[in-house]
Amino acid sequence: MNIISFGQTIPVLPLAFQFTSPGPILVKLWPLTIRWYGFLIASAVLIGVSLSGYLAKRRNINPDLLSDLAIWLLVGAIPCARIYYVLFQWQEYAQNPGEVFAIWKGGIAIHGAILGGLIAALIFARIKKVPFWQLTDLVAPSLILGQAIGRWGNFFNSEAFGRPTDLPWKLYIAPEYRPREYLDFAYFHPTFLYESIWNFIVFGILLTLFFRSLSSKRIKTGTLILVYLICYSSGRLWIEGLRTDSLMLGPLRIAQVVSIVGIILGLAGLAWLYLLGRSLPDVVPPNNDQLESSSE
Repeated sequence: MNIISFGQTIPVLPLAFQFTSPGPILVKLWPLTIRWYGFLIASAVLIGVSLSGYLAKRRNINPDLLSDLAIWLLVGAIPCARIYYVLFQWQEYAQNPGEVFAIWKGGIAIHGAILGGLIAALIFARIKKVPFWQLTDLVAPSLILGQAIGRWGNFFNSEAFGRPTDLPWKLYIAPEYRPREYLDFAYFHPTFLYESIWNFIVFGILLTLFFRSLSSKRIKTGTLILVYLICYSSGRLWIEGLRTDSLMLGPLRIAQVVSIVGIILGLAGLAWLYLLGRSLPDVVPPNNDQLESSSE
């Protein structure tokens, strides 16, 4: 079924299969414009901080420490996520430098955010003299949950979709958002959806491991963040292969390269913990108890 409007043919799917972005703007309250992208990221941060605080309490760790860490993570992650993206898209931004700071329009890279967050967490742990790996285990479930939520920002911005497809869950992309080589195609893989679903599955795995670690000493400190690296990177590796807008370094998709590195590091870390039976190198001795909260 097609609707003819002002000389254009607009494809319309049956309601049950209509899958297309309603647009990037959530609400306009003059002079304020609230965009879905920013709203979802802010929501993911708030939910993540609350979840990390709850997990900290379950491990008898002061939740205020996680609230302080959240500020450091934001300061480290968001600028690095943007810088990472802009560096690999510099030819585009060099022609319009003012767009470098227009982060509300999208264009942040999760791998840049992870790198910036890890650096911030290391500095935080060093200054506060608390175990780095215990912090990462508390943050890992919140991180992947935030990624699962944040990916929907790509849906509203009509970005991060895949190659053309005729699958029942195909995503309609308006012509102005299509890559030049795919202007004649209307429907694409909703890769943002694939990654969101994958991330929710990983979240379930990490949460299960966390609660098992409360009653079992067999799950060692650092396991959750290492499992996160392996699981998230494994999903991103194959999903990235469907994308049409990957950040590139020559013929290589950067996200796939980083994902392979993440899988290798995660597996090496687990081998270090469970095959060699050793603790991961930390900024403080592994038995440090400064994370523990008082009973007050």
